[in-house]
Amino acid sequence: MIVSVSRRCDVPAFQAEWFMAALRAGAVEVADPFRCRPPRRVSLLRGDVDAFVFWSRDVRPLLRHLPEIEAGGFPSLFLLTATGYPRRLEPGAPSVAEAAAGFRELASLVGRRRIAWRYDPVIFTPDTGPDFHARRFSELAGLLAPFASRAIVSFFDPYPKALRRLRKEGIETDAASGGAEAQAALLAGFAAVAAREGLEIQSCAEAASWAGVPHGKCVDEGLLNEIFGLDLSYRKDPAQRKLCFCTRSVDIGRYGACAHGCLYCYARR
Repeated sequence: MIVSVSRRCDVPAFQAEWFMAALRAGAVEVADPFRCRPPRRVSLLRGDVDAFVFWSRDVRPLLRHLPEIEAGGFPSLFLLTATGYPRRLEPGAPSVAEAAAGFRELASLVGRRRIAWRYDPVIFTPDTGPDFHARRFSELAGLLAPFASRAIVSFFDPYPKALRRLRKEGIETDAASGGAEAQAALLAGFAAVAAREGLEIQSCAEAASWAGVPHGKCVDEGLLNEIFGLDLSYRKDPAQRKLCFCTRSVDIGRYGACAHGCLYCYARR
């Protein structure tokens, strides 16, 4: 079992102590986010956990616990988001400098191969058009490539509650996803930057695979096998979107627990 920590909230940033308490207890109760039913008990014992996959914008609060996690023999990968968007879009997210500090410290502990940088989601607004994204991706790639091995890119999905938030702030949403032509042009530039900086690049849950940017998996059993000598087989995660190729995992987070406040976030209440 691969345990996802977490698509639903930034556990490393805001619930590191909660996670460690659950890990020491050997299990966690996970509520169903969509149905009223008894919580599911998920074992966190080493014999039941093949690996952890941590998702975060600010991994630093978890890092003091990382020696304990590593000493427990738990394989792990880290998916760290850094976008550097205007505060209007992500009011509580760490600054680029703060995010880079987390990447750097984590890489000093686990190496860059276990770390992926997520530039996600790419959202087109009056303040974040194609030129903005081309500049920002290039800047961040140069800053973060020494501390990450992969760049993962996806485009904004128009979830109704995210659209409502954006419109409430007066942000035009009709072209927020960009369209196929704009996406392809931008990704071609991203691929060139990634090649220059020595980053693998992949898309996340996108309909098309553009030249130089193949479909990828954020929760990647092949990478876990390669790094840790595991023998995990691929099973598409049925709980994720049709175009998501992540292998199956169990998410232990809960919606509504993240304080970054990003307007475009699907997981925000």
